[in-house]
Amino acid sequence: MQTKNKQGFSNRTATSLELFEKACEVIPGGVTANIKYFDPHPLMMEKGNGSKLYDVDGNEYIDYLLCYGALILGHGHPAVFNAVTEQMKESGTTIFGTPHKLETTMAEKLIELYPGIEMVRYTNSGLEATLLAIRTAVAYTGKQKIAKFEGHYHGGYDQVLVSVNPIVEQAGNAKKPQAVGESKGLPDYYLHNTVVLPFNDLEATERILRAHADELAGVILEPVQGGFIPAEQSFMEGLRKLTEELGIVLIFDEVKTGFRLSLGGAQKAYNIKPDITALGKVLGGGFPVGAIGGKKEIMMISSAKGGRDILTAGESEGQDSLYHSGTYNGHPIVLAAGLATISVLEEDGVMEGLFAQTTSLRNQLEEVYKKHGINMQTVGMGSIFNIILSNQEIKNYRDMSKVDMTLRKTIDYELLNLGIYTKPLNRYSMSVVHTDEDIKRTVHAHNEALKRIKK
Repeated sequence: MQTKNKQGFSNRTATSLELFEKACEVIPGGVTANIKYFDPHPLMMEKGNGSKLYDVDGNEYIDYLLCYGALILGHGHPAVFNAVTEQMKESGTTIFGTPHKLETTMAEKLIELYPGIEMVRYTNSGLEATLLAIRTAVAYTGKQKIAKFEGHYHGGYDQVLVSVNPIVEQAGNAKKPQAVGESKGLPDYYLHNTVVLPFNDLEATERILRAHADELAGVILEPVQGGFIPAEQSFMEGLRKLTEELGIVLIFDEVKTGFRLSLGGAQKAYNIKPDITALGKVLGGGFPVGAIGGKKEIMMISSAKGGRDILTAGESEGQDSLYHSGTYNGHPIVLAAGLATISVLEEDGVMEGLFAQTTSLRNQLEEVYKKHGINMQTVGMGSIFNIILSNQEIKNYRDMSKVDMTLRKTIDYELLNLGIYTKPLNRYSMSVVHTDEDIKRTVHAHNEALKRIKK
């Protein structure tokens, strides 16, 4: 960040800095998730309302982070608030710890909306959902390895913290990527048992999958890498055909794309049925949530009926099954919030309006950058996109390594000073409550940011 740019940010957010320094005394690095940090310090938020966030210094921001895309209805939507409070009033508790009706209601809704879902199980995060999806694929096939795509993120656990954003020089040949660990503490086992694939390169992907077909339980991917680099239609069709032929379970990680490309996610938009789908973010209406759904014959592996209870002392009868549990799975308050969110999205014209606003913002931003003589394109699908400072086609992680990130970061910090919020370098997520005035202010802020940088 340029010195003047950085000074302006620090001056406007002095209380955030003070509270961050206090947090550093009791929380390693001052944040409870690495993704929440950015230099010189993250913003401490105090309130949210609609499309806006307000920090502890009283600064207002138009929010395009939206809790990394989870808040598709914006902050404090009355439908979500009412559903949550009514659920607690009617039930007289926050949670039952037993089965309840909303579990079935939500499962029926997901089966209705998502072509690849025939049965459902709940988790407490998208991370847990992808973890369970992989375990299910291994249990179903009896094979031990999985394949993931270079540049794709599926959660912060050992099995998939591989080749998410590796240094290009360490990543190997683009046609045959090397498995690169992305965290300290990763056992070598996962580097040896995770096959890395090149996204949007069907020919190279096919060669690798055929070579490892006998040991691969599943292939997991983000249909839209990072939430903004779409898979090509021919790539998706070829991958589906290939995994079916080779007996490899195809897992769509739709944590980011669920409800954001269509009500039925990426699989509906691409007309491709995966074997297993992982969901999160939007599904919880702002509460922690995850779910997996898939073919009945695959999902039934996790059935507890007739299985052995491994947590009951002395219990030894029953068949072995895929073990999956969690005290808060299918939390009634979370599912109430999620069902309320889906209900709003199903109203006439809501999704169409969301996509139209997103397209309008993208088009106007591209015009602003063109006016300033800066190569820029917006890349994305549905209600999510990113600003890419390049006129080259962006198909995968390697293409992103050639983009001017230094200028983009400078712009993003200037935008923070101008009241536009997303974590620097992050994608933009739209909500149904972003207004024409929000878009007008955002476009003006980008124009002003570029003027300041030119000076």
